[in-house]
Amino acid sequence: MKLSVLALPIGFLIDMILGDPPSWPHPVIFIGRLISFLDKSLRRLFPATPSGERAAGGVLWLLTALSSFALPFLLLRLCALVSPWLRLAAESIMCWQILAAKSLRDAAMKVYSALASGDTEAARRAVSMIVGRDTARLDESGIVRAAVETVAENSSDGVVAPMLFIALGGAPLGFFYKAVNTMDSMLGYVEPPYKDIGLIPARMDDIMNFIPARVSAMLMLLAGGLLRLDVNNGLRIFRRDRYKHASPNSAQTESVCAGLLRIRLAGDAWYHGVLHKKSYIGDPLRAEEHGDIPLSCRLMYATAVLSLLVCL
Repeated sequence: MKLSVLALPIGFLIDMILGDPPSWPHPVIFIGRLISFLDKSLRRLFPATPSGERAAGGVLWLLTALSSFALPFLLLRLCALVSPWLRLAAESIMCWQILAAKSLRDAAMKVYSALASGDTEAARRAVSMIVGRDTARLDESGIVRAAVETVAENSSDGVVAPMLFIALGGAPLGFFYKAVNTMDSMLGYVEPPYKDIGLIPARMDDIMNFIPARVSAMLMLLAGGLLRLDVNNGLRIFRRDRYKHASPNSAQTESVCAGLLRIRLAGDAWYHGVLHKKSYIGDPLRAEEHGDIPLSCRLMYATAVLSLLVCL
């Protein structure tokens, strides 16, 4: 167990250096394939009714979450039988694959680079890789808001929350969380065909992220102080706007980020051709600019370091 404590900081450092090399296999890809397989299979087994699809979604959630915990748990137990150092190496690699700080920054900076070069269409394509909304209608300001929102929200989902679960139960619990988050990303939509089968995955994601999202918001406020951002405004917007989202968790860090950067985030967005009316988060104390994207990334990194210290 003493060696296992080292797995998180080692994995964190590897993530900071390597991120997610696109040519390397990633466990989340296999989790996604499992979700897709179960989605198709369970739809055939359960009645094509709202209640039947909700039941299928519950079975899908249970099978995916349990297998995502059990497989790394068993693998680490086998490694421990050989050597505690082999277990440490395996768990460090797992922690690296669970965390997503550098890959989040790299994806956001592709949007920034396109905007900085004046290529709005390339920026739309880049931001479409990290957001679920339709991006064809976005102007430069909308692209910036979408990228900053994604960095802010995923500071919790992709960095702080996985660390907290790893700290509580090692890499197996970290993969359990990753599976819960992936199910919500793939199935948690309010439009058909996911409205019913994605209900339980979406609700379970809300439950699992309830505490991590609020811890992330507090750490982001501290990180804002370290970066000499407007902490008073960040706290004010957090108190006022942290529930201005369909999810009880997403606006926790988005509100802090909007306040610290003194910009306005969120607003109406198109998803799968349907306009969703959404409240703004933050006040437009200044206009959004493409430089806000790297600033949000620095804020995410500072939050990640503070989270690592708390988890250790």
